[in-house]
Amino acid sequence: MVVHLLIIGGTRADRATAAADQEERLQFPPAASVQLDAWVLPFVRPRGHLGTAAPSEHPSTSAPQHPLAEPRLLRIDDLELAFPNNQAKGTRLVLTQSTYLLQKWIDTIGSSDRIIATATGDPLRRSAAEAFERRGPWRRFELVDLDETTPSTAVDLRDREDIGNAFPPGSSALEARLARAFHSGSGVERLRLCREAFVEAALSPVAALACASACREQQDLAAARKALDTARQLAPDWEAIHYEDGKFWLACEEMELACEAFQRATECMPSFSAAYSNLGATLGELDRPEGALAAFAHALESDPESFTLLNNVGVVNRELGRLAESEAALSRVIQIAPDFVFGHYNLGHTRLLRGDYPGALEAYEEGQRRDGEKNRRQGCRLAIVRFANGDVDGAQRDLWRMADAAPPEEREDLLLEAYEIAQAVVRARPELAARRAFIDRIAAEIEGPSK
Repeated sequence: MVVHLLIIGGTRADRATAAADQEERLQFPPAASVQLDAWVLPFVRPRGHLGTAAPSEHPSTSAPQHPLAEPRLLRIDDLELAFPNNQAKGTRLVLTQSTYLLQKWIDTIGSSDRIIATATGDPLRRSAAEAFERRGPWRRFELVDLDETTPSTAVDLRDREDIGNAFPPGSSALEARLARAFHSGSGVERLRLCREAFVEAALSPVAALACASACREQQDLAAARKALDTARQLAPDWEAIHYEDGKFWLACEEMELACEAFQRATECMPSFSAAYSNLGATLGELDRPEGALAAFAHALESDPESFTLLNNVGVVNRELGRLAESEAALSRVIQIAPDFVFGHYNLGHTRLLRGDYPGALEAYEEGQRRDGEKNRRQGCRLAIVRFANGDVDGAQRDLWRMADAAPPEEREDLLLEAYEIAQAVVRARPELAARRAFIDRIAAEIEGPSK
């Protein structure tokens, strides 16, 4: 497997020097080297020969328009600029997400081509934390940290005074306009710029897709739907459009349509882990657990370090009664992401169902220890696990502390669940029947004095 290179730390000049040293070591001929502009990279569709734009799109000069010698060396400086993350939660355009964007480029370039990228560590961590978790395509990168000891001099193009008139060298006006839109901290400004770009480049699926995302961020669903339909007509085989289409239908709670869109995205790009992940989650909502597990398995092939994927695998397997498989997946979750509290809670629940009461207690206690919000439902479940382990005093303490802090309707729901689980525990451990006073009190509280 070809290993690409990501250089962080030091000053921008330090990183440039380190990258040049690596280029010299690799001994690529000048005709095989190309510089890609990170700032506009999300809005350049890599197709065919590197940098060749689709015939119907706005002309671009962000990458060479002619075949290069092979194998090729791609140099990307200030890589953090390729992943702007300024949109409202849940609406971030897929083109700006690192696990998609890098995977798309890696899929497109030759198997012997190499990427050397430089980045400022902290901004990259904010916009693409997955780079440091070695998620998805980042597994293909060797990280070289120059141990940053001086302030970074990386160029942040958002702060340039001439940003509205001067574009980065080698980029088209369309690409630069879209880059400026998604680097903007204002959703209103983003929408204005995207609409202008869409009007001026009506045959560009990139402009249409960007406009759809900006519209959805501002809750203009009708305009978002129109832009998505246009994008799909212009580029029916582009997975990014189908993925954004799936996100649109999810927001509308149209699960069947979302499922179809995510399925199409996976067919267009089999290495698109997030499409498989969303397909699996949607199939789960549609009560198709076997299909969900198959989709998650595909996603894990490209992103084996995803604790959210593994958590989903653990939960679905538990729902199917496959408790050993569930525990294996959830044990891996807490190894990868020990601060993911629901990984501990889910592991505890699986162990409870398996009859491993000490193991369940260990997992639930660790979840509560790490849970800054002290989730009430999970706290009540911890109480029942204490009961299962024979600690009735601890069970009483935790259950009523959590339940009594809840509003009336939530409190009743928590107690109903606690009663059902406690009854199941007594059936599994008949010796606990002598401690039924704990369960009887729960039942009395559910009934209430007026019932």
